[in-house]
Amino acid sequence: MSQGLLNPRLLGALAAVATLAADQSNKLWLIFSYGIETRQPIRLAPFFDVIFAKNPGISYSLLRAQSGTERFALLVLTLAATVCIGVWLWRAETKIVGLGLGLIVGGALGNACDRLAYGFVADFYHFHLGSFSWYVFNLADVAIVAGVGLLLYDSLFLTRKTGEAEGVARQ
Repeated sequence: MSQGLLNPRLLGALAAVATLAADQSNKLWLIFSYGIETRQPIRLAPFFDVIFAKNPGISYSLLRAQSGTERFALLVLTLAATVCIGVWLWRAETKIVGLGLGLIVGGALGNACDRLAYGFVADFYHFHLGSFSWYVFNLADVAIVAGVGLLLYDSLFLTRKTGEAEGVARQ
């Protein structure tokens, strides 16, 4: 089976690097060049704002890390999970899995860079409708969600069909 020049590992590595670069450049521009903290909120639509939120924890500010030790523990946890996902990426057999894992790794590293540099994760994008407010997120979070979506798509729709075809071939 020929994968061509872009095998799953390389695709995942490229996705991780591109995600990390896009996330960090977006954050650096918003914080230091644009000065989002003094200009917020920027209303882009009646349901979408750009703001500056400092997230000391993980999603929805769970596991809030207030002390240096707690921040270090979250950083170590993130890096350990990233290494495990990297091993999974190394073993990936399909491009969609490689891409999904690469997006997750790049997003995790982007948020880890924030935690290391600032002691919190910088979030900017806020969807809301009336009194309903969805959590504030960044490009790293978007990449992680997209990567998980690709893995779910693969496991629900692609892997099963491949497995069924192999089972029929063995009979």
